Amino acid sequence: MPPQRVFALPRQQSLLLPAVINPFVQETKLTKSTIIKCVLLGIFLVPIRVVLMSLVLMVTWPVAVIITFKHPLKGAVEPMTGWRRFMCQKVMVVLGRAYYFCMGFRVVVKGQQVSSSEAPILAVAPHSTFFDGIVCIVAGLPSTVSRTENLATPIFGRLVRCLQPVLVSRKDPDSRKNTIQAIDSRAKSGGHWPQVLIFPEGTCTNRSCLITFKQGAFIPGVPVQPVLMRYPNKLDTVTWTWQGFSSKTLLLLTLCQLYTTVEIEFLPPHIPTEEEKKSPPLFASRVRETMAKALGVPVTDHTYEDCRLMISAGELTLPMEAGLVEFTKISRKLKLKWDNLRKELEGFATMASSCKGGRIAIEDFARFLRLPVSPALEELFALFDRNGDGTIDFREYVIGVNILCRPANTEDVLRLAFQLFDTDEDERITRDEFSALLRSALGVSDLNMAKLFKEIDADGSGFITFSEFQEFAMTHPEYAKLFTTYLELQRYHAIQEANPGELTLASPTSSGEKGEDSISDKKDD
Repeated sequence: MPPQRVFALPRQQSLLLPAVINPFVQETKLTKSTIIKCVLLGIFLVPIRVVLMSLVLMVTWPVAVIITFKHPLKGAVEPMTGWRRFMCQKVMVVLGRAYYFCMGFRVVVKGQQVSSSEAPILAVAPHSTFFDGIVCIVAGLPSTVSRTENLATPIFGRLVRCLQPVLVSRKDPDSRKNTIQAIDSRAKSGGHWPQVLIFPEGTCTNRSCLITFKQGAFIPGVPVQPVLMRYPNKLDTVTWTWQGFSSKTLLLLTLCQLYTTVEIEFLPPHIPTEEEKKSPPLFASRVRETMAKALGVPVTDHTYEDCRLMISAGELTLPMEAGLVEFTKISRKLKLKWDNLRKELEGFATMASSCKGGRIAIEDFARFLRLPVSPALEELFALFDRNGDGTIDFREYVIGVNILCRPANTEDVLRLAFQLFDTDEDERITRDEFSALLRSALGVSDLNMAKLFKEIDADGSGFITFSEFQEFAMTHPEYAKLFTTYLELQRYHAIQEANPGELTLASPTSSGEKGEDSISDKKDD
């Protein structure tokens, strides 16, 4: 049996694929019998419920107008007191419960909600639907965080005003800072303000896991009461995610059900330790772990940015799932921002747009690099293919490019590569020199490198200068790692010839190369 090459460094476990692949897809399948049942029930239930809901709204809207009349939302805002607060806590809550009852919701409340002085913030998860607003009614209309645009929504905009929300504006560059300050001020008011209710996930999921919690609810460092939401129904007609039924379809399906059960469970408040007060990410992570354990679901490092990447993937004619990379983990470990990942996605799309399912096989990889399949290319492909399934998805591509290729794109490595091509040392590479080395490196005697040479030779002069060589390498980092991989294989084969039958670690010969190899397959946690 031929000896196997052994890598000096194992793959980093924390960058392996998550247990839950896509929390943003709604997979409810409607059978013929289910559709027939919905139609038969809907003929009777939908008209009745629409009439009842309209009647409740006709009463609710003028009440909301009276409550919010001449009460400011901006500037020196004070919490509602006296008759306004009474109307909110009693009348509006009753009307809200009546509205959801008319839609067919059966509400089951577990646990005990504590007062604002005991836990100023309510953290609600998982957030999976627009129906989740029912938790605001059950909690007694606490303050929420809402976009400024929501206030302009007919009828419901006036209802949102009753919550005295912390407003977020996309047009204001200081909006995030102001929002955090407002949450902090209300959370530390000593019970003067009602509780602030926040969905820390920041976007809707399918409730199969808890994605990354945003830090806004945890920056004040005050006790937080976790609130769980469940929809234990045989047919899921509520989940509203980035892939699945539209809001109108979900509303219609829900109105066609005899009833829809929602469970709201108040867990004991989480009182932060001194360590958690100093570290909002740690505070958020521990609250999330508590909630995930109570729900019996895993946690992942997906976030709203994954949704944006999914949309971008669709725009680039890739499957939307291709954009899922667990943004929080990838951005933290690889020091990447969303704009960087968007550019990486464009590069991946160039390679994978014609591939089945948006996954790259080694033949596609070789075709994109304009190279034949060879041991060096197979070695590089294996480094990218982290789960060993014979294909590269976008997540593996991002990790590979940023851990394997870009660190190999140093000036020293590029200068060495240029010198090896430039056999006559005249500071330029001719087509013959270029083809000869690649034929030797890749072990292919009849290799035609005309297209690749022409692409690198930007000015069409018939030879490649170092500046052209370097510029091409910077925009095509895969080639730099391919070159260093070839050198490693050459060293490995030399060692095997000297010590046949032995397994030897593939370690570089120089300190500079050693640094490159150590960063190529692993990053510190």
